[in-house]
Parts: sequence; C-alpha cells; structure tokens
Amino acid sequence: MSADDRAPKGDLQIRTVAMPADANPNGDIFGGWVLSQMDIAGGVAAQQRAGGRVATVAVDAMTFHRPVFIGDILCCYTTIERVGRTSMTIRIEAWAQRRDHSPRVLVTEGTYTFVAIDETRRPRPVDPEV
Repeated sequence: MSADDRAPKGDLQIRTVAMPADANPNGDIFGGWVLSQMDIAGGVAAQQRAGGRVATVAVDAMTFHRPVFIGDILCCYTTIERVGRTSMTIRIEAWAQRRDHSPRVLVTEGTYTFVAIDETRRPRPVDPEV
C-alpha cells in the first residue's frame, strides 16, 4: 500500500498552518520546521503517557515524502510504539491538508524517542501500567 492509499495512523496531536516565515524563497516549508512540529506532537503524547516532563533524546528513520507549502494545514499523528523503564518510542506521521481542499497527503514520518525526566532533569521511571 502506498502512502497515497492509506489513512493517518495514531492520535491527532496537533494541527498548525504553515506560514510564509517558515518557507524558503521558493515557497516550500523548511524541513526543520516540519521536524519541530513533529517533535512538539510527540512531546505532547510522551508527556501524557509519562505523566510529566519529558525530553527528546533521539530522532530516527525520518522520511520526507512530499513538500509542505505555505498555507497547508500540517496535522501530526502519534502512536506510542514502545515504553521502556524511562523512555518511550513514538511513531509520528505528518499529513498536509492542501489549500485547494484536495485529499490530505502524507508528507513526513519518523520515529522519536523521549525520556521521562524529573525536576532535576534526570531520567525517571515511566509507569508501566498506564
């Protein structure tokens, strides 16, 4: 099944509009902006699962499928793939809803790892029962 034939997987965490300040001179949104939106979405999911503060420790297996354009609505979906003693692996998909109202398209996907941290920014256990 191609990226065009499937629906988003996971929970919708954030939706945001790609603005001109986030684009290069050709009108394509910077990949770093997309990655940061995905990091925010993953952080929301990780914080909810961990019941507190988390920090991003790794970004793996990123794939850029299509560009994001000014005016697109970027939607980030998350799936918790693994919960360890202090860390969580979260799969994140970024989908774009184009301004022309065409079907949404998968633009980027990747895997992020977050660690639960305490008030002193040291790793803390994640409740395995949640």
